[in-house]
This record gives sequence, C-alpha cells and structure tokens, in this order.
Amino acid sequence: MNIIPSSLNYLINFEPQKGMKISMKVILLSDIKGVGKKDQIINASDGYARNFLFPKKLAVEANNENLAKLKSQNESRAFKKETEMNEAKKLAEKIKEITLDITVKAGENGKIFGGVTSKEIAEELKKQYKIEIDKKKILLSETIKNIGTFTVDIKLYEGILSKLRIHVEA
Repeated sequence: MNIIPSSLNYLINFEPQKGMKISMKVILLSDIKGVGKKDQIINASDGYARNFLFPKKLAVEANNENLAKLKSQNESRAFKKETEMNEAKKLAEKIKEITLDITVKAGENGKIFGGVTSKEIAEELKKQYKIEIDKKKILLSETIKNIGTFTVDIKLYEGILSKLRIHVEA
C-alpha cells in the first residue's frame, strides 16, 4: 500500500533530465572573480550555491528578507555618499576663499632651502584654518622651490576639485 501521494512521489524521485540546469538567485557577499561583484544578484546553479557559495559565506539566498536588507544597505550608502559630497562642496567653496601663508627660509635670490611639500601645506591648513585634508589629496606636481604665490589643486571628492592659493614668503 502506497501512502505517499503521487505528486509528492514525483518530487522525491525527481531527477533532472540531461542538459537541464536548476538555478537559484543569490546575493553575493564579496567579489568573486569570474562570477560577480559584492551585493550583485546573480543566477547560480543549485549545487554551486549550496556546496560552495553558502558554506564559504560568499553568498546568501535572494529571498524577500535578504533583498530588503540589500535595499536598505544600498539606500544608506547612497545617503552617506550624498552627505559626503555636499560636505566636500561646502569645503571646496571655503578653500577657494583662502590664501594660505607659508613662511620658509630662503636664499638671497628667492630660492627656498628644501621646498614646500603637500605635507607642509596640509599641516599649515590645519594650523591656520583648522581644515584637515589628507596630504595625498593635495595635487602638487612638484615641491614649491621659489618664493611667490602659487595655485594648488585639492581633490576633495570624486569630481570635486578646489583651488588653493598659497603665498610663500621668506
């Protein structure tokens, strides 16, 4: 006597036919070469997902709960990026108005002993105007080696550049 309904019996004895692939949607938790980037939703074969991606915590199943988490993470990232961009624009406007005075030791003909580097410019900005900028963001092609007024580009954010006037005096 068979007590298993025929539809359930079909699922238990199910074997995919040759060439038939069973796939599932997954959300990648990290970049995987040849597969996709972090937070990307991909179709992965059932076996690859269950035997490799899930045990190594490289992906999670793209169910409603995980999709909602992903959406909220993306929204918070977008909000943070927008806030940082607005702050960078305000800082760019502030920097455009500044003329930074740097006093150095110099020879008779206006040559500076050593030179003014991006590190010194960052330190003087912090000291004089309380503006903290990473020295790597100050785009200085070469050190300033003469007395005078110079204009230096500062990269504050992607696509946001500001010009800083620097007055070097002996």
